[in-house]
Amino acid sequence: MQDLITIELTINSIKKKISFNPDSTLLSVLRENGYTEVHNGCETGDCGACVVILNGKTVNSCMVLAATARNGNVMTVRALGDVHNPHPIQRAFADSGAVQCGFCTPGQVLSTYSLLSETPDPSETEIKDALDGNLCRCTGYKKIIEAVELAAEYIREASDE
Repeated sequence: MQDLITIELTINSIKKKISFNPDSTLLSVLRENGYTEVHNGCETGDCGACVVILNGKTVNSCMVLAATARNGNVMTVRALGDVHNPHPIQRAFADSGAVQCGFCTPGQVLSTYSLLSETPDPSETEIKDALDGNLCRCTGYKKIIEAVELAAEYIREASDE
C-alpha cells in the first residue's frame, strides 16, 4: 500500500484538501471527488473528454499527475454554468445542435472558453486549431464550429449591454 499524498487545490473556486496515491492522475482524483463532468475517455491524451483548465491553461487531465497540481487552480465545465443558468457558450452549443451524446461536450466547451477568452472573434481556422484534440464521434464538427461562432456572438452581445 502506497502512502497517500495530500495537497491543496482550488477546484471551481473552492479550496480543498485532497488525498490520493502518488501515481494518480488529475482526472482520477477529480472523478473520485465527485467531478464527474470531467469525462474519462481514452486516458492517453488523445480525445479531449477530460479537458480542464489548470492554472489558466487547457490540459488533458488524464495526462497530468495530480501531485503536480499542488496549490493549483482547476476549472471544470461546472464552474461556467448549469442547466438553469447556462454560460453563453453552453447556450450556444445547445442552440446550435452541437450537443448530441454529450460525452465530448464539457471538453469542447472548456476549449471554446479558453479560445474566446483570448480571441473574442476567432476565424474558422482559429476555432479548428483550438478544438484540435477534442474528438467527437457524433456531430462531424460542423455544428461545433457553428456553436463556437454563435458563442462568440452571444458574448459580444452581452458585453455590449
